Parts: sequence; C-alpha cells; structure tokens
Amino acid sequence: MTSFLIALAVLVGGYFIYGLLVEKIFGIDKNRPMPAYTRQDGVDYVPLPTWRVFLIQFLNIAGLGPIFGAIMGIMFGPAAFLWIVLGTIFAGAVHDFISGMISIRAGGASLPEIVGHELGGGIKQVMRVFSLALLILVGAVFVLQPANLVAALTPDILDKTFWVAAIFIYYILATMLPIDKLIGQLYPVFGFALLFMAVGIMGVLIVGDIVIPDGLLDGLHNRYPAETAGTHPIFPMMFVSIACGAISGFHATQSPMMARCLKNERLARPVFYGAMVAEGIVALIWAAAAIAFTGGYEGLAQYVAEHGNDSSSLLVNQISITWLGAVGGVLAILGVVAAPITTGDTALRSARLIAADFLKFDQSKLWKRLAISLPIFALCYLVMQIDFMVLWRYFAWCNQTLAVFTLWAVTVYLARHGKTYVITLFPALFMTVVSVSYILYAPRPEGFGLDLSIAVGAGCLTATIFGGLFFTYLRRLRANKITTQYSY
Repeated sequence: MTSFLIALAVLVGGYFIYGLLVEKIFGIDKNRPMPAYTRQDGVDYVPLPTWRVFLIQFLNIAGLGPIFGAIMGIMFGPAAFLWIVLGTIFAGAVHDFISGMISIRAGGASLPEIVGHELGGGIKQVMRVFSLALLILVGAVFVLQPANLVAALTPDILDKTFWVAAIFIYYILATMLPIDKLIGQLYPVFGFALLFMAVGIMGVLIVGDIVIPDGLLDGLHNRYPAETAGTHPIFPMMFVSIACGAISGFHATQSPMMARCLKNERLARPVFYGAMVAEGIVALIWAAAAIAFTGGYEGLAQYVAEHGNDSSSLLVNQISITWLGAVGGVLAILGVVAAPITTGDTALRSARLIAADFLKFDQSKLWKRLAISLPIFALCYLVMQIDFMVLWRYFAWCNQTLAVFTLWAVTVYLARHGKTYVITLFPALFMTVVSVSYILYAPRPEGFGLDLSIAVGAGCLTATIFGGLFFTYLRRLRANKITTQYSY
C-alpha cells in the first residue's frame, strides 16, 4: 500500500513540479491569438470550455491501454510501477504537452505536418502514411474490443455483430459532425463514468481491507512464470506492453484536435500534460488492482493462463462488480467501455483532419468531409476483418514508433528555438532503443525473431546514429549554416 501511495503522490507532484518546468522551458504566451478564434469554422476550430477540452483530450488518449495494458504489463513485476510513474512524468506528458503546443503555434496543424516541418519533406510523407495507418488501426481495434465488452452485458439478441455495427455508425457520425455537437455533448457523460471507475477502484484500494502485493522490496526482476519469462524480457517488452499508461505516439495525433479548441495557451499544461498524468493514474490503479484482486503476480499469471485473450476484460468485470457492487460495477464497466469508444471515434476524426491537411481540402462543408471520410471508413472496415490479437500487437509497436518520430521532431523544434532540448532528447533516445529492439526481437510474424542481445544492440546503435545526426544538425545550427523557413 505504501508503494502505491508514494507512486500516486509522485505522479501528482510531477504535474505541479516537472510539468511547470516543462511549461517554462517551452514558454507559453497567454496573449497569443489562438487557432480556435483565428481560424474558427464551426466544425473543427471551435472554442470550447476548458473542462470539456480536458475531458475530450483525456478520453481521446485513454482507450484500453491504461487499463488492459496495465493489467498485462504488471506481470513484468514492480518495474511496471516505476515505468508508469517515471514514463508518464518525464516522457509521455512532455511528449503530449510539447506536441500540443507546437500544433497551437502552427495554427492547429496535424502531427505529420509538424514532424515534416522539423525533420524534412521525406519524413513528412512517411508520417502521413504511418499516422493514417495507425489511426485506422486504432479505429478498428476500438470497434471490436468495446463491442465484445458490451455484448457480454446485454441480451444474446444484441450480439457482437450488432454492437460492432452500432459503434461503427457512431464513429461515422462523430467523424463527420462539428466537434461541439456529438463529441462535445457525450464526452462529459463518458468522462463521468470513466472517472467514477478510477476513483471508485482507487478508493477501495486505499480505504478497503486490500493488500497490494507489489513485491518491490524483493527486487525489480521479471515476475512472468519461469516457463515464459524468457520470451517476455522486461526490456523491451514491458515498455511496449504499457504504452498508453506511460508514453504513446497516438496521443500526438489527438493533441492537434484540442489545439484547435483551446482558448488560451496557459490552459495547455492542464489539458495536455494533465490528461497524460490522469491516464498514468488510471494505469497505476488498474495495475495495483490486478495483483491485489488475484493475490499477486503468480495469481494473475494463473488467471491469464485460464482465461486467455479474454482475461483482461473478465478481470475488469469481476473487480468492478466485487469491489463496487452491482450499480457501481455497472458504472465502472461503462467507463471501461467508454474509454475505447471515445478513442476510436476521435482516431477516425483525426485521420480525416490529417488527410484534409495534406490534401489542402477545406472541411467546412459536409460533402467535403464525406469525400475525405469515405475511404477512411472503408479501410477501417477492411482492417476489422483481421484477427484482433494481430491488430493489437501491431498497434502497440506502431504506437511507440510514432512516439519516436514525434520526440525527435519536438527535440529539433526546441533546439531550433534555443530552448532546453534535453527534456525530449533523452526520451527520444530511450524510445528509439525500445522501438527498434522490440520489432527485431518480437517473434515472427510480428517481428524478426532475432536474439535479444542482437536486437538491443541494434536498437542502441540506431539511437547512437540518430543522436549523432541530431548533434551534427545542432553544430550546423549554432554555426548559423541553417536558415529557418518556418513560421512558428
């Protein structure tokens, strides 16, 4: 219990201390005109109350990652708690805040345009394709999983097929309608359910007769069963399994959406940095709840072995009903259902915005939004035909690889503006090693199935090369051999 409370306090303290430092390094300007006003169009550029913007950002980025990812990630042992806390404060929240701020300065530009400005036209084209692919993948993943969850709570006539269709229709509407209509009206309801779930479970953990067997005093070694620990090394597997609960490249695709709705730059830290800290808290709660409910790491491993791919959703169901009672449990489960739905809808909306940005296709008219969206919906439907577990594995790696691109782009931005770039340089180097090591080590067909030492060595070499390229750029920049062509 003590470890959990300390971790919780550090997360909250990180927002007020390190978050404020990052804000000062970037340098907000409360008098700068905001895109929500200068480009107001009644569809995507719409000034919204700060509490709505926070809830939308929080629900956009939450998804199932900080819940299911934390449940599976805690099987790596106490190291998972450290990654959730430190990864959130020093990597994920910084990544979200600075990418959101750059988008504001660029008039609400989408992620590929931001990265392309900093890393070059070739990378911009790669990012356009990569970001669209990830967002369509997210849309597909977050249709299938909530459909499974809701189908388990409703009569047999309302089966998975029915809920897949219903959720997909909702996604279409959420993608097409002005942001202050469907999304702006529903998210407060969804937000209440998700926050009730998190606060309720946390309350039971703190004041209930609950023991959290974190095993921190026994060391940070892997807690996977001996027969599978060899194929699940903490590095790099844990840092991909716990993605959305620490750092997620997907978040940077969502920040521009809220950059178009914020009323003032001084609100950026509560919205972007704060939403990531809130997500880290949710991940921390569910990681602790998983081992507390099952009696420890061995009990959780046995539970997963018995229930297979459905273990996370079943465990969430049982914890919610057992600890919060029937009514509270239903509200908690609705919060878990709302999390992926409110990520899937804005993923497809972000895909529309990215496509519209690089095609320079105005989105003020409904038929223009439909013209951009139809191919996206069609691709999402095709991707939904792929096995869910295959989708999830590729989503996890794509997610962290996108974070690598974003971290290097924001590092270049900070260096170009004479700001303290180390706050993103170190996360960029670390996540480069993680992403390259993972794809090389992961078993076929997901990855290349190489030996762990070779994979990690290649990851370190790649990070060294990227670091060398950055410092070469920095020397040229300081020698005034690089002229800026950027307007933000």
